[in-house]
Amino acid sequence: MSESSKNISKEYNSPILEMVEPNFGNSFTYKLFAEKSASNQPFWHYHPEIELVYVEKSSGKRHIGNHLSYYNDGDLVLIGPNLPHVGFGDRLTGDESEVVVQFKLDFMGAEFFDRTEMRDIKSLLERAKSGISFYGRTKDEVGILLKDFNWVKIKFDQLLQLLRILQNLALSQEYELLNANDGLALVMNPQDNDRMDLIYDFIRGHFEEKIYLEEIAEAVSMSIPSFSRYFKKMAGKTFSEFLMEFRIVHASKLLAEDQMSITEICFSSGFNNFSHFTKSFKRITGKSPSEYKKTLYKVVQL
Repeated sequence: MSESSKNISKEYNSPILEMVEPNFGNSFTYKLFAEKSASNQPFWHYHPEIELVYVEKSSGKRHIGNHLSYYNDGDLVLIGPNLPHVGFGDRLTGDESEVVVQFKLDFMGAEFFDRTEMRDIKSLLERAKSGISFYGRTKDEVGILLKDFNWVKIKFDQLLQLLRILQNLALSQEYELLNANDGLALVMNPQDNDRMDLIYDFIRGHFEEKIYLEEIAEAVSMSIPSFSRYFKKMAGKTFSEFLMEFRIVHASKLLAEDQMSITEICFSSGFNNFSHFTKSFKRITGKSPSEYKKTLYKVVQL
C-alpha cells in the first residue's frame, strides 16, 4: 500500500449515515450556525430527512448527488431524502451564517401532503429528489424567513413558518434542478457510502497533484477495472470526468477570491498545461477563465 493510501485510511473517520434528531418539542430540526466550527468538516453523507440549507453571503463548493458546482453570494438549496451530499462546511470567506432545516417526508403525518391545499408543496418535495438550488428574490426572501425562524418561540408558529417557507419555494420559478437528468435520488447503502466518502476524501486531498488510477484504486482496495466500473456506476461519470470538474470548480473558487493570476490558478488546480486548462474551463462553464472573472466583477458592481 502506498504512503498516501495509508494516510487516507488512517485519517478517514466520518459517519456513513447522518442521524438527525428533531429539536426538543418539534417534529423537525432547525439549526443556526453563526460562525465556523473546526469540528464541522464536510463529508459525503446522506439521511432520510429532506434538508433545506441557507448560506448567507458566502461562496464555496456545492456537491449534491452527481452535481458539482461553485456558488457565489450565498446559497439556498433543498435536498431530497437519501440524496448524498457533502456538508456545506467547505465554505470560503464572508459567510455570516448558515441555517439548516431537516424534516422527514411524513413529519406531518403519512397523508398530509396529499391534501389538495398541499399540492404545490408535494410537487416541490418530489423535485427535491434531484436537489434544487434557488436564486434571486426567492433566495433572499426565504433566507430572511429562515433567519427569523430563530426568534419564533411558539412551537405552533414555528410549524406555520416552515410551511410558509415551503409554499414560497413551491411557487417560485427562480430555481435550478441540480441532478435534472439523474431521475430519482441515489439510495445509498452503508458500504457504498463508506467507500465513496473515502474516494472523495482522497480527491479533496490530492486533486492538485497527478492522481493515478492505481493509487486511488488501491486506497479503496479495488482493482483498476473494478474501481472504474464502480465509480461510473455511483457517480454517473468516469473518474477522469469527475476529477476534471472538481478541478474546474476549485479554479472557479480561486478566480472568485481574486488573489492569484489565471496562470497560477491553472497550476494550483491540478493542471500542468495552460492551454488544456482554458479549453477545459470553457467547455465546462461556457466561459474562458478571463471571461468568468469579468462576469464576477460585474456581479459585484451591480
